[in-house]
Amino acid sequence: MSKSTNILWHENNVTREERQQLNGHGSVNIWLTGLSGSGKSTVSVHLGRVLIDRGIRAYVLDGDNVRHGLNSNLGFSAEDRTENIRRIGEVSKLFVDAGMIVIAAFISPYRADRDRVRSIMDDGSFVEVHVDASVEECEKRDVKGLYAKARAGDIPNFTGISAPFEAPLNPEVVVKTAEQSVEESTQQIIDYLELKGIIPKASS
Repeated sequence: MSKSTNILWHENNVTREERQQLNGHGSVNIWLTGLSGSGKSTVSVHLGRVLIDRGIRAYVLDGDNVRHGLNSNLGFSAEDRTENIRRIGEVSKLFVDAGMIVIAAFISPYRADRDRVRSIMDDGSFVEVHVDASVEECEKRDVKGLYAKARAGDIPNFTGISAPFEAPLNPEVVVKTAEQSVEESTQQIIDYLELKGIIPKASS
């Protein structure tokens, strides 16, 4: 529940549709969810590069990066994780309204939190991408040693070890990063965006 009182919504006289027309493409929130080490950040950064190179206005919001600033006061309890995702959802909504494609790469382990973000977006504006990799695969890639620390009990509330990950039930896209390259995973998302008419098809 909002703690703000005596406030009114002030309508803008520039619409999302006008911004999209100016940009030459649609605007959506591409939400990458998956375990730590599944490849979310790698895919999101590559996707952002590909879109920018095609003249698409895109921005990446990365889970670790956001916790250096906007969400630096949040930890990893269930409550803090929910607030983390709530804030990012609201920021993403602003990017979408600005006519941009915002790529959010967050573990976001709770289905209800992701669904809440979807609920504040217009229909079709939330593209959930499940970056699907098993715990075993993610542990093999664990260059930071986080899984080892979690199994040793040094990191509490670690998703996939001591805290749950609720996989999406009906994501728009599933990329299996253990079976395909970052380029192939990125192309899957690009294909979806083109299919839905969010971005123009690449010229041959």
